[in-house]
Amino acid sequence: MRRSILCLFASLLLNAGVVRSQTAAPSPSALTVIRAGTLIDGTSAAARKNQLIFVRGERIEKVTDASAAIPAEAQIIDLSNATVLPGLIDSHTHIFLWGEDPKKGGYDANILNAGIALRAARATFAARRALEQGFTTIRDLETEGAGYGDIEIKQAIEEGTIPGPRIFGATRAISTTGGYNLEGYAPELDMPKGAQLVDGPVEARKTARQQLEHGADWIKVYMTHRSWADKQGNLVSQPTLTVEELKAIVDETHGWQKKVACHAYNGIGLQRALDGGCDSIEHGLEITDAQIAQMQRQGTWYCPTLSPYYDDWAPADTPGGKRDRARAAAHEISFKKAMQAHLKIVFGTDMGGIPWTEPIAQEFGRMVSLGMAPMDAIQAATSRAADMLDMKGEIGVIAPGAYAELIAVSGDPLKDIGELEHVKFVMQDGAVYKNEVGK
Repeated sequence: MRRSILCLFASLLLNAGVVRSQTAAPSPSALTVIRAGTLIDGTSAAARKNQLIFVRGERIEKVTDASAAIPAEAQIIDLSNATVLPGLIDSHTHIFLWGEDPKKGGYDANILNAGIALRAARATFAARRALEQGFTTIRDLETEGAGYGDIEIKQAIEEGTIPGPRIFGATRAISTTGGYNLEGYAPELDMPKGAQLVDGPVEARKTARQQLEHGADWIKVYMTHRSWADKQGNLVSQPTLTVEELKAIVDETHGWQKKVACHAYNGIGLQRALDGGCDSIEHGLEITDAQIAQMQRQGTWYCPTLSPYYDDWAPADTPGGKRDRARAAAHEISFKKAMQAHLKIVFGTDMGGIPWTEPIAQEFGRMVSLGMAPMDAIQAATSRAADMLDMKGEIGVIAPGAYAELIAVSGDPLKDIGELEHVKFVMQDGAVYKNEVGK
């Protein structure tokens, strides 16, 4: 039933005139040449000037300097006054989450007040919003009660029904009894939950199998739930799955050649995430030196999602306000230690928790303000994220053989990282989706 409603609604949106501004998919033999005034290719330590990018069909054929001959039949796109970069990758989003403003009902309103058709419409908006801002790939880490909707939105994008980025979806996510919203209602009410709940290794493995069967590209596991500040002001987080439960999920998921992302704030839950063999730590607000060393040994990815923890703090003298400040203080220290240790850091925003109307690229400013070099931040959202997604050399780079996913900005993001909040040009798989260069 849910699948049919989603498909019907996507069709209605298309027929109602939701404009898809990108061009049709290019012919496999069609040649486009892009003149790039400045090129940041996603892997090099420095930008290059006056480059030509040859695109044939949906792939990049070659990259040369501007002296190379351009065939007469080539279509030329002039970005000689712009900085060209690979399409950006947001490694932590929620297209089915529509902000968590307490004044509008908080998290619970997403599930209790919006039907599946409305949620599908909002997810369609979120997908288009990501693409128009230059994020040509996202890893969407659970649907918050919308079942397998992320995979169906992904299918709609792939078939050309709606515009949007390449999606790596995690479907329902996994936590335990007492480990996820909705909470706080009368105990006799059987409330819907934002994640799929398990207890014991057998249930955990079965749930992973169900999600993988229904198309999950990643499995998302909540290893911590509530957090608070104790009497000494220290951050404390409630652990959820046991190591044995997580190991069952990881073993099953790795058997399918997929990976496991673990939401983990700190403490016992974060340690269990590492001991259980997770592939990425999401948020990681407080990571000890020993845990950083373990992440180095195990090759664990770190997706810090800084921005959500610096806005909308509760009043300082309230339990929520103390928690919010403890989170931000610990997070800053952990992020800086992770950089010093050269952990594998990827760009992620937790968009959805942040309203989709806000700029996705604001995370770059947070990363740079805490000491990350602009080029390092860009690579966290391009080649490094592509490596985590097992698409090294295919996305997140401007190089021969890669998909032609390119963006352009007017200024120099290495001098002002805020330029990435103003993307003027987007090409996805060789087709121009947006071109406002010169406007």
